[in-house]
Amino acid sequence: MRPVLTRQHPRPASSRGGGVRRCASALRHPAAAPLGLLAAGLVGAAWLWTRDPHLPGQALPFCPWYRLTGLRCPGCGGTRMAWDLLHGDLLAAWHDNAALLLALPFVAAWWLTRLRHGLAGRTWRLRLGPRTVAALLAAAALWTVGRNLL
Repeated sequence: MRPVLTRQHPRPASSRGGGVRRCASALRHPAAAPLGLLAAGLVGAAWLWTRDPHLPGQALPFCPWYRLTGLRCPGCGGTRMAWDLLHGDLLAAWHDNAALLLALPFVAAWWLTRLRHGLAGRTWRLRLGPRTVAALLAAAALWTVGRNLL
């Protein structure tokens, strides 16, 4: 017996997996990344609000560099700084990590620019030249050395 070949009719548009395509298309929207970063930041801030990184025994991430060497990296104190900022203590945030605190307005400007372009349907990327990258790396190295000597 030979199999009977039937002509397949195309499925209606509602059953073609259009929902998956729409979801993937939404994730490629230029505003998806900054809005996703905002959502993740809000969730992280809500989680951090309930913990005090200044107290021992909190369920918080540790710095592998500090744990291996005993030296503070450029980001050490960032969690404590974020907690202090959430609770309105600017002086304690400055004490925890002054370099990250000084960088926050630039990060906020980058995020707002990316969001503004994304909501308009345009993509925007921050382009740093080699000199800028070298200057940022040198500043991070100097901050690391300075904070470990003092």
